[in-house]
Amino acid sequence: MYFFHSSSIWSDFPRLVAGVILVDGITKDVSVDSQIQIFTAMAGERLATSMEGHLPEIAAWRRAFSDMGLKPTQYRCAAEALLRRFRKDKAMPRIHPLVDLCNVISLAFAIPVAVFDVAKVVGGIEVRYASGSESFLDFSGNVEQPQRNEVIFADSSGRAHARRWTNRQSAYSAVREETQTVLIVAEALHESAPTDVERLTAAITGELVRAWSATPESRILDRPQSRFVF
Repeated sequence: MYFFHSSSIWSDFPRLVAGVILVDGITKDVSVDSQIQIFTAMAGERLATSMEGHLPEIAAWRRAFSDMGLKPTQYRCAAEALLRRFRKDKAMPRIHPLVDLCNVISLAFAIPVAVFDVAKVVGGIEVRYASGSESFLDFSGNVEQPQRNEVIFADSSGRAHARRWTNRQSAYSAVREETQTVLIVAEALHESAPTDVERLTAAITGELVRAWSATPESRILDRPQSRFVF
């Protein structure tokens, strides 16, 4: 299987940096309570001095969404949506230990993090512009068709596992109780993205080892090293 961004994405967004992690042996019967406290505290410290939209990580995604023809205050990257929710509620909903962990690390770093159940992916994932023929399953059970030239995470069957790049994931490959193997993807576009994505990836891999005694495989992807094969 594979994960990569298309050449046209790299051409249009040359500052992109991605961290990818593959991990097996995920179960729901672990506690990540202490990690949630640590990373939400980090997010709280950042939000105490700046609104989420002013953070350089989020500002870079807002510019990217504008470049894609999307209104950035209507279609927000996943990290901004999480930060807005956390700022209002001072807490995050519990879904699954792995999802909860990735969400709070995304909060702390203000970088979008996506988690895909590998068993639901055919062939691999390419981040590319949509042809308009792909299908997307939302969390209400509705099947949608991404718009032509919308940035999607697409597998080889033509299924979109995310729409509008980092805005919205599909229910089809979301983590469930039975999920065992996942692909975790973090992406950033801001000036210090190379350093920050590496730190975020290291934080996630460290917590995977600590909570699940797992052996993650990770890569940092940029334009020269743009493909992860697993």
